[in-house]
Order: sequence, then structure tokens, then C-alpha cells
Amino acid sequence: MQEFRALIIGTDINAYYLARCYHELTGKKADMLGIHIDGVKSHAYTRYTKILNMKYVSNLDHEDVFLEELDNYYNEHKDEKILLVSSNETYGEFIAKNKNKLKKKFYFNYPNVKLQRSLVIKDLFYKTYENSVLDLPKSIYFDCGKEESFTQEIEFPVIVKPSNVIKFKHLEFEGKKKIYKLNSIEEINKVITYFKNGGYDDILIIQEYIPGDDSHLFDAVLYADKNKKVKLVSFAQIGLQEHGSRMIGNAATLINGYSEFPHVEEQIEKIKTFMEDIGYQGFAEFDMKYDERAQTYKVMEINARQGRCSYYIDPCGYNLIEVLARDLIEKEELDYKVIDKVQLLSFVPKCIVKKYITNEKYKNEVLKLWKKRVHPLKYKKDNGILRKALLIKINLNYIKAYKNANWDWK
Repeated sequence: MQEFRALIIGTDINAYYLARCYHELTGKKADMLGIHIDGVKSHAYTRYTKILNMKYVSNLDHEDVFLEELDNYYNEHKDEKILLVSSNETYGEFIAKNKNKLKKKFYFNYPNVKLQRSLVIKDLFYKTYENSVLDLPKSIYFDCGKEESFTQEIEFPVIVKPSNVIKFKHLEFEGKKKIYKLNSIEEINKVITYFKNGGYDDILIIQEYIPGDDSHLFDAVLYADKNKKVKLVSFAQIGLQEHGSRMIGNAATLINGYSEFPHVEEQIEKIKTFMEDIGYQGFAEFDMKYDERAQTYKVMEINARQGRCSYYIDPCGYNLIEVLARDLIEKEELDYKVIDKVQLLSFVPKCIVKKYITNEKYKNEVLKLWKKRVHPLKYKKDNGILRKALLIKINLNYIKAYKNANWDWK
């Protein structure tokens, strides 16, 4: 394989494991650009590491600053091949908006802005693709910028979440959660007030709640090549999601190549067909919940990027950076593959698995696979004392978060 540099934008778990993938592939450090906010120079997940070179930039989430930094980086390395990868939607959109300019300098694979937004903006997603091959949950839309209160009669419980995740991400306000499970009109209007007072003036999604514990949740990682053909699809059953208010919806423990529910092959084919029909390219992540009433996998959202837990395809034989490099730099014709190797990923320690996974059959499977589990942040070649101490602290924070969570999501 030709030599290349990897420039990763972001400082979250996603960014760290991308740097890890590059280091696993090449033995070299990835370069990383991260935002400098209020004197905080590093997100916890990319702190005290030996596998990346970090540069912090004020206002990196401003498009003009972002483009200037990319220009500066290119001018320093213009004689080398540079793979450009974002860890979140904000930077992914900047790359897509400036595709014609950036493709002369960098290798990357993202869909156009219109397509990205049709997936990332949740009300657009549900409205645009309601007649597609995918099964979607029933949804109602509330405009925080126009409507005073919610009065529509609906069946409870419901899920309430922001449509515009990019705008939501940059706001701070009382009662902020990623997702809410609510049981009355009064609770809905209380949440609406939180959002309005916090400056959110966009759409809220009020959505049917699909019954079932965390083992009804599923994750799929997909890669569509530069020619918009799907080449990889994984399918993993989640047994435990994070319980912290800001992290609900994120997988804490999952098993790839394992499902207690039927119709997996049919759902994978739906995923492949849908993404090729809309002309998608690059990595994407599907968040789904199995609805036993309809015996279908309801697609809750699609991230137009690799997800927070997508590292699990690496130990299955598909290093994310290598996949991009073979497609974009080596210009190989990749074979289509359903990634079906059984692989456990867990962000949380065994004590949490034992205590909080409610599906006993799934829990036993996790414990059986535990010795061969992977953790995206735990890398044997990045094991300095401060890094080890940081990971211990993260585990302790998980124990505290689960203990203190007011959990009613079954």
C-alpha cells in the first residue's frame, strides 16, 4: 500500500479509534485537529496518548477557520497523500460543501450536503424517506421557533428528541438530554420549554416509543465506495446502552454477528438497497430497534459517518482507515461483504454488564465472549501511565453514571 498521512478532525471516541486504526495499519501517528474551547485543550478520550499529533484551534467549528486550517495543513504536506476523515457531522458537512476545492488536495469520501442533511436533520429524514424500503417509527413534528405549546392527542409513552443535532450539539441548557422518554402532554411541554429557553428554535421529533429493553437495539456499520456501491455491512445486537442523560442512545455493549431476533438477512438487504438507491458514499451508521409487534427493525436514525462504536468492524478484519485507503488511494475494487464475525465490544466494565443487562440470555453471551472483547479506547500500544489512569477514571465515571441514572426505558 502507498504511504499516506491521516488527518482526523475531532477529539471524541470516534476520532481516537480512527487514529488507532491508522496506527494499527501503519505504525505511525495520525494528525488531528480539535477545537479549543474556554481554555480546555483536550477532550478526555484523546488525552495522554502516544498515537496521534494533536493541534487545537479556536473556532474550528467556523467554516472559514476550518478551511484555513486545512489549507495550512496541505501546504505543509503537499508532497504527500492525505486522507481526510471527520468524526462528526459539523466537519463532515464542511467537507461536503467544499468538495470541489478540497478534492484537489485530500482524499475523502462523503455524500453531498443535500444528501447528508436529509439523513442528519431528523425531520427531513423521516419525511423524505417515509415511503422508502426502510421501516420508520411514527413521528410528529413540533416547531420550537413558531408553535407555543403541544396540544395534539397521542398515545404514551413517546420519545422526544431534537431534529437538528448539529444545532443541538452546540447549545447548553437546563434539562438537556439527547433523548427523552415522556408520559404526558405536561412533560412534553416542559421539555419544549427547556429547548426554547436554551435557544433551540428548530424542530422537535415526537415519536412512538417502541417497547423492549436495550437488547432490542441494533447497530449497523456500512461503507459505500467512491462509486456509491455498498461494499460492507455489519449487524450487531446491542445489549446495553449508556444511561447518562447526555449519552442515551449510544451503545455501551454490543455483539456483532449475533441476533436473538429474526429477519437479519432481510434487514441487511434493505440497508444495502436503500443506501444505493439514494446514492450514498462513505461510512454510515444505522441505529435501529426491533419492533416485536410488527416484527421489523425500525430505523431510528442514520449517521452520515462512522459511529461512536463502529470500531468493532476493525477486529472483524475491516480496519476503517484501511478500507478508505484501499478505495480512495489504491483505487481497488472492493468486494461486497456482510461482516458476520461474532465480536463483542464493550465500553463498560464487567460489573456494569452483570448488573444492568436485563436480558439474561444476552448477558450470558457477553460473559462468554468477555475475554475476546474489544474496547475502542484500550490499545496495548498506547498504554502510558497517565492513559491507564484516565481509562480507570472513565470506568469509575461509568459506574457512577449507571448508579445515579433514573432509568425507565424498558
